[in-house]
Amino acid sequence: MRVAFNTLGCKLNQAETESLVAQFSGSGFQVVAPGDMADVYIANTCTVTHVADRKSRHWLRLARRRNPRALVIAAGCYAQRSPEELADLADLVVNNGEKQNLFSLIQTLSLEGGGTGEGDTKRSQVPSSTARTRSLMKIQDGCHGPCTYCIVPKVRPYECSLPASQIIDGVKQKVVLGYKEVVLTGTKVASYKDGETDLGGLLRRILLETGIERLHLSSLQPSEISSDFLSLWEDDRLCRHFHLALQSGSDGVLRRMRRSYSSDRYAGAMNLIREKIPDAAVTTDVIVGFPGESDEEFEQSYSFCGQAGFANIHVFPFSPRPDTVAEGMTGQVGDRIKRERTRCMLEVSRNCRRSFCERFLTQTMQVLWEKESSPGSGTYSGLTNNYIRLFATSEKPISNQITPTRLMEYHDHGMFGEIVL
Repeated sequence: MRVAFNTLGCKLNQAETESLVAQFSGSGFQVVAPGDMADVYIANTCTVTHVADRKSRHWLRLARRRNPRALVIAAGCYAQRSPEELADLADLVVNNGEKQNLFSLIQTLSLEGGGTGEGDTKRSQVPSSTARTRSLMKIQDGCHGPCTYCIVPKVRPYECSLPASQIIDGVKQKVVLGYKEVVLTGTKVASYKDGETDLGGLLRRILLETGIERLHLSSLQPSEISSDFLSLWEDDRLCRHFHLALQSGSDGVLRRMRRSYSSDRYAGAMNLIREKIPDAAVTTDVIVGFPGESDEEFEQSYSFCGQAGFANIHVFPFSPRPDTVAEGMTGQVGDRIKRERTRCMLEVSRNCRRSFCERFLTQTMQVLWEKESSPGSGTYSGLTNNYIRLFATSEKPISNQITPTRLMEYHDHGMFGEIVL
């Protein structure tokens, strides 16, 4: 039996898919690429924007056309928010609470004929070059946040944390399997709590009790940055990359969004990171065209981002989500203005990325290599400890190896490097 997964959205979704892949492959399924012929197609959907919704529906239709006899399943946040919208596109619609029981659910269903029908049966295994390089591990789920634009509290409403002992055992297992890096992820990672163990305590235990070579955290909030917390990064196994969602550099917009910080407080968190960890990368998310965003407020956000020195900015035009406060706000910004503001902010992002990367020209940094850019090319792609994308040539295979590499030249997608022998 062949199964294909397609994952949209956040690192938490990716971590949950990784867990499902392990369940299915461990039970004898052959995991194939999303575009291949399969007996089972599973979309782990996202609903954070209308674009994510559209991508989910599109892939489900493609899967149905690729093999009309396959079992097509929609799972995840879109399935949680609006299962009726997916009912005609999928044989089974599974919400977030049932997602990890997917294998058991499928076992109760029969696939008529058991084949893939006529057509092109060419298939490729899911690329294995990164399968033992970096693993995403879910440690927490759920959010009760008040943000007026966000659908996540409606599709992941129950906050919970996995037991610390389970996470540590999981990291140890990843090490045995050959992973070099584990990314700890969740809806609100810093709200992690297991008895007396908070996120800082969990990090200390993982670093003390496991042999993982690199440990990486997903998104944090400015209020979660403190000197004591940052002292953990004295251990160079912690990746020097912090993703702090800004959303807007205008205090007026931040108040309408009901974010828990001002632009000054956000800047203070960034400054503290740079004081304690000078080579750290800070990346962010920014929404443009939020309801009521005036030209002056956009200029404030534009100026803040231009001066902040981000390593990268993920830019999103505002997308009204059903049943959120922002959906009903007055002053909805037109699509033409949102497109223009997106273009302007993306230009800031490109400039910021280049400036950050060029700070490290001629420096030698440790790089975890993932895979060849194309099979047989001898050009490999990997990430530094502070998450600069690097490309270098090697006569010998270096996938899943960490090597010292000199950063030589800026590239639109990262930097070119030279491996130091």
